[in-house]
Amino acid sequence: MIKDTKLTHGPYDLKQQQEKDVTSLIENGGFLLQAKDLTRSFGGFRAVDGMSLELKKGEMLGLIGPNGAGKTTMFNMLAGTLPPSSGEIRILGADVTTEGAHKRAGRKMGRSFQIPRPFPNMTVLENVLTGAQNQAGERLFDVCFRPGAVRRDEKAAQDKAHALLDFLLLSHLEDQPASVLSGGQRKLLELARILMADPEMILLDEPAAGVNPSLLEQIMDRIVALNEEHAKTILIIEHNMDMIAQLCSRVVVMATGKELTQGSPDEVIRDPDVIRAYLGDVA
Repeated sequence: MIKDTKLTHGPYDLKQQQEKDVTSLIENGGFLLQAKDLTRSFGGFRAVDGMSLELKKGEMLGLIGPNGAGKTTMFNMLAGTLPPSSGEIRILGADVTTEGAHKRAGRKMGRSFQIPRPFPNMTVLENVLTGAQNQAGERLFDVCFRPGAVRRDEKAAQDKAHALLDFLLLSHLEDQPASVLSGGQRKLLELARILMADPEMILLDEPAAGVNPSLLEQIMDRIVALNEEHAKTILIIEHNMDMIAQLCSRVVVMATGKELTQGSPDEVIRDPDVIRAYLGDVA
């Protein structure tokens, strides 16, 4: 389990911010993330064409589609690494359409990448610690005049990083350089680094890609625990339909930049349009 070692630094009162977030959530029908009529063009090619999506608090949503469907472009717009050509993105009701990824991280959004790139010469533990946010040691005033606060923050971050590595079953590798990790272990390490920032919402980019089956079961188990035990809201882009069917209660299917359909995994698998566009002869 992840220990209760959340960092609570910042210029605002944490309780007041939590109350504000709850109010915003109620006002927005329980949706953490809302995207409306998103489009993204590259020259004359429209990769995403009028796509809308909503993600409720506590939900585990799958986003699938054949190659070229536009799901990666959609994902990058939601994450803030790619601006939309038109449309609107809101987090807890706030318009974040023009905000970059770093500002969305401040709104409790975390994202992974299909190919994780840890700092190879740093230890696994050091890599996780790079995800710590708003440390007193980042501020010159605190370094000079509040050394006690700096030490407390460093101790809290260390404790949290150890707890996350234990939760993700990587604690036995914490002193090893990240370069020794397998592809699946690197995905777990990236997840630990994301969790250091205490995101409410996590966008996962193909967590099954390049992972051997035994380690994939471990990754899936940890994703379920994050959602069910730690109330993390999760959006997954994935080609592995078996994984999506096991993890997600709702699936959105894209094709040619648009929503083709959405529903439960069973409904999606049996949809004739999905079968033709994405699943081949799967019945």
